[in-house]
Amino acid sequence: MSEDVWLPIPPEEIRGLPEGPNYLFFDGGEFPGDPADCAVYVVPYMKPLEVRTRPLGRMSGLRVIQTLTAGVDDISGALGDVPSGVLLCNARGVHDTSTAELALTLTLASLRGIPGFVRAQEEERWQGEFRPALADRNVLILGYGAIGSAIEDRLAPFELGRVLRVARSGRTTARGDVHPLTELPRLLPEADVVILATPLTDETRGLVDAAFLARMKDGALLVNIARGPVVDTDALLSEVRSGRLTAALDVTDPEPLPPGHPLWRAPGVLITPHVGGPSSAFRPRAERLLVDQLTRFVNHEPLRHVVLTTGA
Repeated sequence: MSEDVWLPIPPEEIRGLPEGPNYLFFDGGEFPGDPADCAVYVVPYMKPLEVRTRPLGRMSGLRVIQTLTAGVDDISGALGDVPSGVLLCNARGVHDTSTAELALTLTLASLRGIPGFVRAQEEERWQGEFRPALADRNVLILGYGAIGSAIEDRLAPFELGRVLRVARSGRTTARGDVHPLTELPRLLPEADVVILATPLTDETRGLVDAAFLARMKDGALLVNIARGPVVDTDALLSEVRSGRLTAALDVTDPEPLPPGHPLWRAPGVLITPHVGGPSSAFRPRAERLLVDQLTRFVNHEPLRHVVLTTGA
C-alpha cells in the first residue's frame, strides 16, 4: 500500500517527483483523501493557521510535516495532536532570494524617501529633497543565517561603510566575523541601518525593546523582515513619533495590522503587508525543495532542515 503525500501544489505541475507515494493536492479546501493515510504533509502556503492545522489531529500515520516557510513558530505551537516521532522541516533557502530583495527594497525606499515621492506624484507636486544614500552607511544584520547572508549579498555593491553581522553565537565567515548576541549593545550605536532577519524564538521575542532602540544612533533606520513580535511596537512608536528613528516593516505586531492602528500613520514608517516571501521567486525554489525532500523520503535518506521531532 502506497503512502499518501499531501501537496499544496498540483503534483502534475511539479517536475521530478519520485515515484512511489500517492500524491494528493490539498490547498486548504476539502480533504483529498483520508488524513490517516497521509505520511508527508506539505503545509499550504499563506493560509490561516486554522486552515493549515485542520487535518493534523486526524493524521495518525504522519511521519513528516514540511512547511513552505522559513519560520515555523506558529505551526510548531499547534502540534499537540500529532503522533510522536514526526519530523517538522522548514523551508530554509526557499525565501532567501525574495526576502533579501525586499529587505534591500525597503532600505533603499526608506533612505531615499520614496514614500514621500509617491504621495507627491499623487498630488502632481514636483518637490525634490536631499536624502541619505545607502553608500557609506554602516548596516547591522541581526540574524545572520541563510537570509541574513543573502541580504549581505545584495548589499555588497552599494559601497557600504561596514556590515556588522550578529547571530545567536559568534563565528567567522569568508566575509568576516559574525558577532554573538552578547555584543549587540556595543554594536548598535555604530549602525545607521539595522535589518532584522532573526527567527522568532523565546530568546528573540521582544528583543527590540525600548533599551535596544535607545542604543540605536539618532536618525537610524530599523528594517524588520523577520517577525512582528521581535519588536516591541509601543517602544517603536515612541521612537518614530519623536522623529529620532525611522522604520520599514514587512511584519508587524499585531498582524495583520488592523485599520486605525497608530503604526499606519506613524511618521517615518514604511509598511508592506508581509510580502517578503511571496514573489515569482518562490514557486521554483519551493518545487526544488519538495523534489529533494521527497526523494530523500522515498530513499530513506535523512531529510534536510529538520527543526524538531514531536515527542522528543
